[in-house]
Amino acid sequence: MSPEIQAYNGKLARGDKAICDALAGEIDRGLPKAEAKIWHGHPVWFLDGNPIVGYSKQKPGMRLMFWSGADFDETGLNVVGKKFKDASVFFTSAPAIEKTALRRWLKKAKAIQWDYKNIVRRKGKLVKLRAGG
Repeated sequence: MSPEIQAYNGKLARGDKAICDALAGEIDRGLPKAEAKIWHGHPVWFLDGNPIVGYSKQKPGMRLMFWSGADFDETGLNVVGKKFKDASVFFTSAPAIEKTALRRWLKKAKAIQWDYKNIVRRKGKLVKLRAGG
């Protein structure tokens, strides 16, 4: 786990820290080539400069978000908006994390990507980078 993310998790309440430590461990294993850092105040993993997955504390619990998750075709992930391709799930305890599903989502996160890295340059238009499974 990156020192930045370890420090972020260390500042959380015990239950939230347990969730985040479990998520970070699985993400690091599932995306070993990803760059992990704190981005806009939250842990985010990037592949080739493109944000892939991250988590943040919100009222319903710890939110795990996949930037391109809307295209994963996974019932366990909630897609809220139409403009962006993100999907997320909330966790309120570490045992609630279904590792089999999380590992499947991480594989899809590598295979299915929209180009968020260049969204500003493209004036809000998203372009698909990778599509496959």
